[in-house]
Amino acid sequence: MTTRPVEPGDRAGWQALYEAYQLFYDRPGLPQGFYDTAFARLMSGDAKDFRGLVAEDGGRIVGLTHYVFHPNLWRPEGVCYLQDLFTAPEARGQGVARALIEAVYAAADAAGAPNVYWLTAEDNYAGRMLYDRVAAKTPFIRYSRKV
Repeated sequence: MTTRPVEPGDRAGWQALYEAYQLFYDRPGLPQGFYDTAFARLMSGDAKDFRGLVAEDGGRIVGLTHYVFHPNLWRPEGVCYLQDLFTAPEARGQGVARALIEAVYAAADAAGAPNVYWLTAEDNYAGRMLYDRVAAKTPFIRYSRKV
C-alpha cells in the first residue's frame, strides 16, 4: 500500500470513496455537482485550498484524506486541518488510515506548519481508537451556529 497525492486519473475511485464517506456521516444523495466542485478544488493547485491524498493498494484506491493549511493567531507558522479521512470498509484494520494521517503529518512538517488537528464524531469508536494512538485528544468542545 502506498500513499500519494490525488491525481486527475483518480476521479472515479476517489468519488466512490468520498460518496461512502458522505453516507457514513449521514449525507446521502449529494448532487454530482458537489463532487465535481470538491474534486476541482483538490486539483486546483491553489496553496490556499484543500489538498488530497489517497492510499492505493494493487492499483485500487482504498483510502482518502483531505487537508488544508490556514493561518492561526496562536501559531505564526499556521496550522493544518485534516478535514476528511476515510478507508474502504474491506481495507480497515490494515494501517490505511494511519498511513494517511502520517502522510498529512509529513506534508505539514514539510510546509513548516507541524500542528495538525481534526474533528470526529463522538461515536466513531473505531476511528477514535486509532486517533488516541497517533494524536492527543484535546479538551475542546466544538459548537456550530444554529441554522
